[in-house]
Amino acid sequence: MIPDRIENAAWLENPAVQAIFAALDGDQGRTRAVGGVVRDSLVGRMRAHADIDMATELLPVAVMQRAKAAGIDAYPTGIDHGTVTLRRDGQTIEVTTLRQDVVTDGRHAQVQFGTDWVADAQRRDFTLNALYCFANGKLFDPLGGAGDLINGRVRFIGDAAQRIAEDGLRVYRFFRFSASHGGEQFDAEGLAACRDAAEELDHISRERVGAEMLRMLDLPRIATTLGVMDRLGLLRLAPGAVMALARYEALGGQGAAARLAMLGRDGLEKRQADWRLSKALVAHAEHIAEAATLLRRGDIGWAAYRFGEDAVEGLAVAAAEENWPREQLAELARDLGRLPVAPLPVGGADLEARGMRPGPDMGAALAIMERAWVESEFSASKDALLERIFH
Repeated sequence: MIPDRIENAAWLENPAVQAIFAALDGDQGRTRAVGGVVRDSLVGRMRAHADIDMATELLPVAVMQRAKAAGIDAYPTGIDHGTVTLRRDGQTIEVTTLRQDVVTDGRHAQVQFGTDWVADAQRRDFTLNALYCFANGKLFDPLGGAGDLINGRVRFIGDAAQRIAEDGLRVYRFFRFSASHGGEQFDAEGLAACRDAAEELDHISRERVGAEMLRMLDLPRIATTLGVMDRLGLLRLAPGAVMALARYEALGGQGAAARLAMLGRDGLEKRQADWRLSKALVAHAEHIAEAATLLRRGDIGWAAYRFGEDAVEGLAVAAAEENWPREQLAELARDLGRLPVAPLPVGGADLEARGMRPGPDMGAALAIMERAWVESEFSASKDALLERIFH
């Protein structure tokens, strides 16, 4: 059954959302919710704190005037493209005037405002994103997007090549939505258009590409998708990476940092540059990769001591890359889980108290005690560790 309305959606029943609808003639259908919040409500996949977007026939200046008159905060965050951000009682909504892209170079567009809902839908990327709903939840679906959504089909609106020419980032979005909403099945026309455009995407900012890739890397299932992207030249994966990612997913693994560790074992710096990744995320991926290396060698204690919770993700990565039997993984997981990991109970001050001065000798002494601490599975006493040095 293809739904014709949204039922029991908490965001739609939110008084702040309804107040914004009311201020912008939502009861007359002049303002409607659009895009992801409608799409994901229809299939019961709403994310916590999901963005809410609305489209309106009202011009941006009128949106701001009406909002302020109703006691709603209004900010002209994208006024040139018709977007105003509204806030009420902690709820933030972006409201964009219906428009058509008059001129576009694949990165920037000149827009013309209007009141044609079908024309507004036709300028969007995929049919499943061209879904609108009224304030009462009734669906407006001018392009058959609800049917595509229910059937797991990610289909470009109109001519796929033209949609990509308008914005090359849509190639990456095609693969992300095919993974998130299409069961990693790929519309033939869309895939062909992405293949044709794959070598002509250098103009897209690295930040935009990175944002799409990170959202993809956080999805539950992406191994097949990344494999297709690799064959098209959109990614460069090491041999065997796709199979390892598939095994990681079969183990229940999910997360951008762990997948980055698997994608970029010898190239995390390049990924960071190509996708403008944060230092924190890259450091997390490096810790997981290093923990996985230790666990492959059987150094469970060192993995736990050095990397803490990251060692748990490292274990899943190591198991997937090495194709360990489940029994081996389960045994190592038990060993890792039973270790009472604690920080080294001695430090430089303890050595100085016994007459040792800071320097290379102190560093070597601390390393000896650290190894003894790990080998004792974090049970050696402070006196026993010091005895290793001052015996």
